[in-house]
Amino acid sequence: MSRPILEVIALHPADAIAAQAGGADRLELVTDMAADGLTPSRGTFAAVRAAVDIPVRVMLRASDGFTAGSALDALCESAAALRSEGADEFVLGFLTGGGDVDLAAVTALTEVIGESPWTFHRAIDRAADRDTLRKQLADLPGLDTYLTAGSALGVDDGLLTLLAEAARTGLPGYEPGIMAGGGLRLGHLSALRAAGIDAFHIGSAARPAGWDGPVDAAAVSQWRAALDVPVPVG
Repeated sequence: MSRPILEVIALHPADAIAAQAGGADRLELVTDMAADGLTPSRGTFAAVRAAVDIPVRVMLRASDGFTAGSALDALCESAAALRSEGADEFVLGFLTGGGDVDLAAVTALTEVIGESPWTFHRAIDRAADRDTLRKQLADLPGLDTYLTAGSALGVDDGLLTLLAEAARTGLPGYEPGIMAGGGLRLGHLSALRAAGIDAFHIGSAARPAGWDGPVDAAAVSQWRAALDVPVPVG
């Protein structure tokens, strides 16, 4: 069995270097965490890509919140520019004002990124109906991951939802893997891993000094070590 995936949020090359040094398997590259993570510039992506050799998933999001609004055309242009710079993995997800998946917006972006693998991010945790959202997205190319805490309030509140969804893995709409993230704590790992969840996402947990400070390689290493502990069988 391959080791569990540890994804770390990075804002710039120094974050990326520290995350890789600490044992991260993948980066989620964003800017402006005051808005919960927006699309980085083409230049930032190029610098991060040159700094590390682990996969980089690039956020496609123009503003705080989970609606695409009037920014969709600009996001499609950004996605095309990032692809031309070499980006080949992405993170995206949009809802309507009523909490349904904005299938038109998501489809428009997937047409730009082609067959690139992508994550539907924590917009699922604000969806009116998680199951319906999954089934509506099931046929889109490239979708291989849902980043979710199981609840808009975080993993503490959404743990039972994550475990229930993990039990449905492989059913229609549940083929993409679950990446647990959003208020994730080390104490959550044993239950999540026992349920078969094998991908984990951290942001503030990798930054002891908060979002004004950099990713700390030692903090990432603590998570790497915890995830490298074998899951008991039986």
